[in-house]
Amino acid sequence: MNIRKQTLRAVLATVATAAVLTACDEDIVYSHYEHTHLTGWERNDTILFCIPSMSQPGRFDEALGVRINDTYPFTSISLIVEQRVYPGYRSRRDTIKCTLADENGIFRGPGVDLHQNTFQLGHIDLKRGDSLTVKVRHVMKRETLPGISDIGITLKATH
Repeated sequence: MNIRKQTLRAVLATVATAAVLTACDEDIVYSHYEHTHLTGWERNDTILFCIPSMSQPGRFDEALGVRINDTYPFTSISLIVEQRVYPGYRSRRDTIKCTLADENGIFRGPGVDLHQNTFQLGHIDLKRGDSLTVKVRHVMKRETLPGISDIGITLKATH
């Protein structure tokens, strides 16, 4: 049993080290995750991301991250993503369906106890000094969703 634990620790340490070494991406201008409540993500609990003013203008790829554990009871999740750019007050609202498991109920995304999934939201053009707020909430029939660990937003500069 000790050999199994040592092997598992060695594998996890190797994976963690590889993730840290490959995670440094100079084009990422914002990446942040917010935790959901341990008892479940309530439908009326909106997750808010406040992305500070851009130092450089440009076009950015937007991605939504969803981390789940094995207690999540469904194969997908439907989310409303609302965005507002300041100072122009441009806004966009999208409803997206994120598939989290295959047809056999096996969760997608890397991970053992926690599965990481990333979904592209599209592109956004921002000017120097623009800031962005992003609100995310679920629109599932169930009021409280267990198994959702974190929701995140990433902005990556395109070239």
